Amino acid sequence: MIFGRSERGKPPVEPVTLKILVAGGFGVGKTTLVGAVSEIKPLRTEEYLTEAGRPVDDTTGVEGKHTTTVAMDFGRITLRDDLVLYLFGTPGQERFWFMWDELSEGALGAVVLADTRRLEDSFAAVDYFERRSIPFVVAVNCFEGAARYPEDDVRQALDLDPGVPLLLCDARDRESVKEVLIGVVRHAMAYVSEHRQTVTT
Repeated sequence: MIFGRSERGKPPVEPVTLKILVAGGFGVGKTTLVGAVSEIKPLRTEEYLTEAGRPVDDTTGVEGKHTTTVAMDFGRITLRDDLVLYLFGTPGQERFWFMWDELSEGALGAVVLADTRRLEDSFAAVDYFERRSIPFVVAVNCFEGAARYPEDDVRQALDLDPGVPLLLCDARDRESVKEVLIGVVRHAMAYVSEHRQTVTT
């Protein structure tokens, strides 16, 4: 199995480290996702929402949200003895998008976290990774009380390429998030392999 552990008795190997971005709209669960799966205490750069920010921070659908990421979230997870993922959660609000270029430097791939109550908030992230040819998956965060839609409807609403994986997840659940991250790595590896073949033929 591709994500199995190294055999016992073999000397330790220097792990390959891969950078994965976690992007999406404001309040979609990026900080929660990184925190749920990180094996270290995640670095968070959250600040409280203020009255001054109300005109630009649309909290419709996430009225219970009181903080926002202003730089990034950072976490780490070991998928197997020789494979470690570094997770970088991007800020969701438009005024912080200038940081995405630096955060995406050297990234293997990305997760675009989506909320079916605010799918339009995912457009910017989908467009960003498409334009820069960074392989990504879309993970629909299944919030309690949120409507469930057929995969084809979500794909159509986001105008996704058929080759982009669409997954369901619970950003609070470690095992659910791990499956999403495994999906990103597999998709990114296939994407890189396919594009190398295109270049060489």
